[in-house]
Amino acid sequence: MKRVQFGHSAVPYLFVAPQIIIITIFFLWPAAQAIHQSFLLEDAFGLSSQFVWFRNFKDVFANPAWLQSAKFTVVFSFLVAFLSIAIALVLAVRADEILRGAKMYKTLLMWGYAIAPPVAGLLGIMMFNPLMGDLYILINKIGFSFNHIESPRDAAFVVILIAVWKQVSVNFIFFLSGLQGISKSVMEAATLDCKSSGRRFWTITFPLLAPTTFFLLITNLTYAFFETFGIIDVSTKGAPGGSTATLVYKVYQDGFLGADLGGSSAQSVILMVIVSILTVFQFRFIERKIHY
Repeated sequence: MKRVQFGHSAVPYLFVAPQIIIITIFFLWPAAQAIHQSFLLEDAFGLSSQFVWFRNFKDVFANPAWLQSAKFTVVFSFLVAFLSIAIALVLAVRADEILRGAKMYKTLLMWGYAIAPPVAGLLGIMMFNPLMGDLYILINKIGFSFNHIESPRDAAFVVILIAVWKQVSVNFIFFLSGLQGISKSVMEAATLDCKSSGRRFWTITFPLLAPTTFFLLITNLTYAFFETFGIIDVSTKGAPGGSTATLVYKVYQDGFLGADLGGSSAQSVILMVIVSILTVFQFRFIERKIHY
């Protein structure tokens, strides 16, 4: 039998080339530069440098300010991911049950998706303005001594609330799509087998949403780590005393504001390793329990 051989063409490589070039310029090259600079001690003007091996990494781990940022990043990322997913799931379930006015309800919940993180931070900080902020006045009227300018806990509450509000609409869209993709016959059979709506949700509906939930868990953690930079920069700028500075914002503070290029590069490399380990853990262990 004669074997058919196809000639090689350069067309596929031409289609892939733009994406490879973009990845190389905007990801691989900056990552290589960061790794290289993390081993250097440079002056503030970048005119001279000295190879210092792992000194920058040792200084980072010995810095109490960086350890504080690391702890805040862990708590901040967990709370933002958990709350935004949980709230969006509740809203999506309720929206899926609405028969009248469903389009208006869904449109109102989706509006937040179009707002950029810096704009969300600006809107949030206006609501917590000590002079005219409605939420600031309301919380103090209830009886709480709220002051996000001086209290680290109150400042953390502000940035978490803004970040969750910004992300809920995105999660809502995915959960609603997932709910609408569940077969009607499956839900009708579940209704006949189980009268309890709560038990029916946790045993039938939520397991069917497991792939969507897993995807949103990854995207929300990524959002909390990186995309909340604009929210923090506009609302608190890491204050008070660096208590609301995430690891990404700490890199910006030390590198661009403090002119510590070697130290900020070491921080970015550590952050890259942490995110890589977290991603591998999610796909290696959590995804095993996900059924597609």
